[in-house]
Amino acid sequence: MLVLLAGIFVVHIATVIMLFVSTIANVWLVSRNVTLSAGLWNLCTDGNCNQALPYAGEDALKSVQAFMILAIIFSVISLVVFIFQLFTMEKGNRFFLSGAIMLVCWLCILIGASIYTDKYGNRIQDFDHHGYSFILAWICFCFSFIIGVLYLVLRKK
Repeated sequence: MLVLLAGIFVVHIATVIMLFVSTIANVWLVSRNVTLSAGLWNLCTDGNCNQALPYAGEDALKSVQAFMILAIIFSVISLVVFIFQLFTMEKGNRFFLSGAIMLVCWLCILIGASIYTDKYGNRIQDFDHHGYSFILAWICFCFSFIIGVLYLVLRKK
C-alpha cells in the first residue's frame, strides 16, 4: 500500500510539473524548420519572442490560458489536500476530496486543450505540427483522470 501511495504521489508531482511546463512554454505549434513557434503567451521567431500571436480569436485564447492556469491551481491544491489527508485522516477512509479536486483539474485541462484544438489546431497556415507543450497538456489530461479516479477508490490502510 505504501508503494502505491508513493507511486501516485510521484505521478501527481510529475503531472503538476508537466502542467507548468505545458502552460509556460511557447511550443504549442511549431513550424517545420523550428524557427517559428507559438504558445499560449508569445510568438517566437528564431528565439525572439513577442506577444503578437497569430491567432484570430483572442477570447478563445484567453479562455485556454485561464483554464490551463486553473488546472495548475487545482492540481496543486489536490496535492496539498492529499498530503494533509494522508497524515490526518483515519484508517479506512477514502481520499474523496483529493480525487474530486483532481477531477476538476482534469475537467479544466479537457476544456482548455479542447478549445485550443478546435480553434487553433488545424487553422494556422505558418505551422506544420503541434509542439511538446500541446502534447504535454493531453498527457496531463490522461494522468489527472487516472490520479483522480485512484484517489476516489483508494483507502487509507
